[in-house]
Parts: sequence; structure tokens; C-alpha cells
Amino acid sequence: MSNRWYKNEDTDVIWWKDDPNSVGEWIFSFDKSTEFNMFRDYPHKLTEEQKQIFDKENPEWANFFKDRK
Repeated sequence: MSNRWYKNEDTDVIWWKDDPNSVGEWIFSFDKSTEFNMFRDYPHKLTEEQKQIFDKENPEWANFFKDRK
């Protein structure tokens, strides 16, 4: 099985990568080209606009990472 991209909601901007060979890694993208590792890259490698989109679409994760500046 190869990697596949999916959205949680049809209206979402963010794509999530489903990789059956990876455990505990949460990869997301805004364009399916540039990949971000949620635990390593959020929010430091996101632009302000990307962070706003991420936080809007994933409020539970935004709350989880609220102490990261």
C-alpha cells in the first residue's frame, strides 16, 4: 500500500498523510508537496497564515500545543 493523502473534512485546506509504514508520525501538508511533521514542526516551521489555518481546522491540537511559541 502506498501513501495517500486525505482531508478530515471536504472543506479543509490541510491534507493528512496516511502512511501504513509509519507509527506515531503525523504528517500534514497544505499542498501535498511540502510536508510538516506535527510534533516536530508545529508551529515553528509554519507561516503565520498556515498556523491560523491549522489552528482553525485542528482546535484540539492547537490547544494541546498552546504552550509552544
